[in-house]
Amino acid sequence: MEDTYNNRTSLTKGAKDIVKEAKRHAKKKVGKVVDHATDEYSSHRNYSRFQDEEDEDDDFYRNPPRPDGQGDHDNEEGSSDATEGHDDEDEIYEGEYQGIPSAGDRKQKEGQVAAGQPMSDATMDRKGLEQEREADEEELAQQYELIIQECGHGRFQWQLFLVLGLALMSDGVEVFVVGFVLPSAETDMCVPNSMSGWLGSVVYVGMMVGAFFWGGMSDKVGRRQCLLICLSTNGFFAFLSSFVQGYGLFLLCRLVAGFGIGGAVPIVFSFFSEVLSREKRGEHLSWLCMFWMIGEIYASAMAWAIIPHYGETTCKTSTFINVYLYTGWSFSMGSAYQFHSWRVFVVVCALPCVCAVVALTFMPESPRFYLEVGKHDEAWMILKQIHDTNMRARGQPEKVFTVNRIKIPKQLDELVEMESESGNPVSRFFFRIKTEIHGIYLNLMKCFNYPMRENMIRLAIVWFLLSFGYYGLSVWFPDVIKHLQADDYASKVKLHNNERIEDFTFNFTLENQIHKNSLFINDRFINMKLRSVTFIDSTFRNCHFDDVTSVGSFFRNCTFIDVLFFNTDIDESKLIDGTELINCTFTHNKKGCQMTFDDDYSAYWVYFINFLGTLAVLPGNIVSALLMDKIGRLSMLGGSMILSGISCFFLWFGTSESMMIFMLCLYNGLSISAWNSLDVITTESFPTTRRGTGFGFCNALCKLAAVLGNLIFGSLVGITKAIPILMASSVLVGGGLVALRLPDTKSNVLM
Repeated sequence: MEDTYNNRTSLTKGAKDIVKEAKRHAKKKVGKVVDHATDEYSSHRNYSRFQDEEDEDDDFYRNPPRPDGQGDHDNEEGSSDATEGHDDEDEIYEGEYQGIPSAGDRKQKEGQVAAGQPMSDATMDRKGLEQEREADEEELAQQYELIIQECGHGRFQWQLFLVLGLALMSDGVEVFVVGFVLPSAETDMCVPNSMSGWLGSVVYVGMMVGAFFWGGMSDKVGRRQCLLICLSTNGFFAFLSSFVQGYGLFLLCRLVAGFGIGGAVPIVFSFFSEVLSREKRGEHLSWLCMFWMIGEIYASAMAWAIIPHYGETTCKTSTFINVYLYTGWSFSMGSAYQFHSWRVFVVVCALPCVCAVVALTFMPESPRFYLEVGKHDEAWMILKQIHDTNMRARGQPEKVFTVNRIKIPKQLDELVEMESESGNPVSRFFFRIKTEIHGIYLNLMKCFNYPMRENMIRLAIVWFLLSFGYYGLSVWFPDVIKHLQADDYASKVKLHNNERIEDFTFNFTLENQIHKNSLFINDRFINMKLRSVTFIDSTFRNCHFDDVTSVGSFFRNCTFIDVLFFNTDIDESKLIDGTELINCTFTHNKKGCQMTFDDDYSAYWVYFINFLGTLAVLPGNIVSALLMDKIGRLSMLGGSMILSGISCFFLWFGTSESMMIFMLCLYNGLSISAWNSLDVITTESFPTTRRGTGFGFCNALCKLAAVLGNLIFGSLVGITKAIPILMASSVLVGGGLVALRLPDTKSNVLM
């Protein structure tokens, strides 16, 4: 009984094997016809070199030699039998996804190849394995370029262009939102002078760390996934920062937000370059750079439209509570929570990031990244999606995707330190972070190995010098304009000496005045503002201050006798230089720091100047995109930096606001071409496995140079013109000369 059962089982298994073998040989026979047609169709694309090699491997996998030496005879018989009775459902059409083994088959293939080699992967030298992978990557680079050309440039690339453009726009907004919010936030939160300026430095530090970390992680876990995490982190903490009241929490939120958005630039350019053909890459990466400029314009326009509308402050007093109501863009819930216009501006600036996150969820991963990590099937499906999307947009939906096999680089096992699973989740989390950072560091060190060492050092120098000069002057220009405005404002000050005023009611605004040796007797200061008013050696006797707001106003060495202060912001910080209080009363003092923009022409003017400066970038961006592939990356990079450095010398003649604004626009228009070409060169200089890491390192240097530039150039405002001008000119011209020594990447395929 058992023998009968075993025989029947063996017979069934043998029949199944025969059917499988027949189908396999039928596919082989029809597949050869399809491959031959594909070779003829794409002979000018040089696909045949890759497919012939893999066809030989397929023959070995599908027809392995038999010990009895009868494999060839059996194959011929199997082929004839298999093709006699196949039905229509088994027919294979041109362009159908075929010939790609499943995960199990691929493992079996790898095992068979290893068994047939004289030396296994475990015993081979790792250097030899890396050389083999490099050879595979070179073949993949050539084949991938041809595949992208077949997919064409169309609707898919433009959709991804808009999505990644929103992400890049978020980075531009993050850089400029700091400068616009800094004065308002520090004044609103009563930040002392010793802590002022921390906000700008903290955000750049977060972006510096984020650029290096997320750029490296994108080479390990994927472009799309890392970019989603980056943008989500930035959007959440940027939105949260608009509601926190303490300066410490606000700094922390902006630090984490900067850490998130720091990875946007290296990932965006790496992602988009991997779906572009060589002929389209320079021009369309330059068009993508325009979104960073759009982010500048968006931030400048929103700051100009929102922040100056700070609102009026009124006070309603009841038995138990003071309720402050704000008009304009501001509101308050009690005296503890105040939501002013600059907070509305922060919320509005987070909207591009939120839109980018939503749009990115509908886009696929980079197919080039999938190929580099050995995910052939996923990459093939995305490439087919790109092809079909573009063909449908062209009105050619019947055109099929003819590629069915793509070269996969040899996958090298990474040796990682393992931790016991018994550890607590926190320790495992930090151990994972430590491991990932170590892996990023090792990947970065490969960028400094031969033959990339010299180019990497030159790229780092150019990034640092361009960023130092650009961000340094970006801080210096507005501060110089403010300094010129302050000098002009101070020249119009009204001086009052030895005046005596009795029984008078001040219910209007006093602005830009100095009262020296004055005497005020039985005077009333009611519902008024003091703007840039200084009282020196003056006396106030039996006076009444009611609902008074003072901005930039001080009492120096004054004497107050029998004075009542009701609902004012006058405190010890404004009563300075030996001011004496005799029998004075303070009730219901205003909480927080007072700040008003009403009828403040200078506030509108500063934001309008920044808006003009960003608009001046538009012509330079268009010109660089159109000429990127015609005059070359290096010529544009070196020429733009040298011309920007030369333009700095004209700052000697900037003695007025109008001249400085003109020089700001000229400098921004010339320097943008350098930024666009540097982004393109950096993207094309690294292989796919290190593109995010290398770009992230260069972008981290950019943020470090920005911090140093802000500190150094900012400290020289109002002191001298010579040092900033000579410093900016020298670094820009020197960086341009170094840039001319970089290799031309225009004709390179993405390695």
